[in-house]
Amino acid sequence: MAVEFWLISGKERLRLPVNPTANAYDSPFDYEDIEVEGLGEVTNIKLRGLRPFTIQTFWPKHYNPTYCGYRGFISPTAFVAKIESWRNRRQPIQYVVTGAGGVNLPVTIRDFQIEAERAGSPGDIYFTLALKEWREVRVERVTVAKPKPKPKPRPPKPKPVPKKIYVVKKGDCLWNIAKKPSVYGDATKWRKIYNANKKLIGKNPNLIYPGQKLVIPK
Repeated sequence: MAVEFWLISGKERLRLPVNPTANAYDSPFDYEDIEVEGLGEVTNIKLRGLRPFTIQTFWPKHYNPTYCGYRGFISPTAFVAKIESWRNRRQPIQYVVTGAGGVNLPVTIRDFQIEAERAGSPGDIYFTLALKEWREVRVERVTVAKPKPKPKPRPPKPKPVPKKIYVVKKGDCLWNIAKKPSVYGDATKWRKIYNANKKLIGKNPNLIYPGQKLVIPK
């Protein structure tokens, strides 16, 4: 199966009509040699670096079965415009190489060098495309919970006002009781006393008896 080289940005896909002569790339690791007392020189192996890729080939103006992998590719000028538009988006693209030792990685376009057409190849564009592996960095937002406000202290319940009680004496009536200065000082307010004590007195406000305890409302 023929090896295919693809450059993909979202739904836009470009397959190279002419494969590069080589598919080699570096896989760098970072190392740090340090001197430790009592041990001598030791190596600290750090994380693997981002892999660079270099594509050197040309985009033909016309199909040639000798070196083209497929028909119907876009023109060289359209190819250049497409690469430049991807670069202007400032977004990574996907670099895919099929077959053994293939590649399928997000990359950034680091450089795009174009060479004027060579003798004997009118309209073809020779180019060097420098790519580098892209690694997404995700920053998680941490939400700090605000301390719950302390509940406001409840106002103290008002102390119940003690009820004023009048003990009926012999010869009392509601009229006379209301008239007393210690009660209302107004005989016409006798009905307030009756309404507050209707269950005790009954239907007839004139029938009250010595010893009954009447509530005197305010």
